[in-house]
Amino acid sequence: MMTETFRFESDLSKRLRAEGEARGEARGEARGEAKALLTVLAARGFEVSDSLRDKIQAIQDPAQLNSLVERAVTCTSPEALFS
Repeated sequence: MMTETFRFESDLSKRLRAEGEARGEARGEARGEAKALLTVLAARGFEVSDSLRDKIQAIQDPAQLNSLVERAVTCTSPEALFS
């Protein structure tokens, strides 16, 4: 005879777990966009200073980073992205 294990999970714990997963996914997406931005800049032959790299990696909004990736394709310098 097989017995099933029942694991109780409250609505609060489900909500907190979902919120944590969403934050983790957003962070991962932001890291990916930051990496894409740095890759585009490197492919265009730009040197990115450590301070600018830190500034880019500190941005947590994937939409903002995506916008910067699009601008990086035609920008005249990495610094011009933020002007």
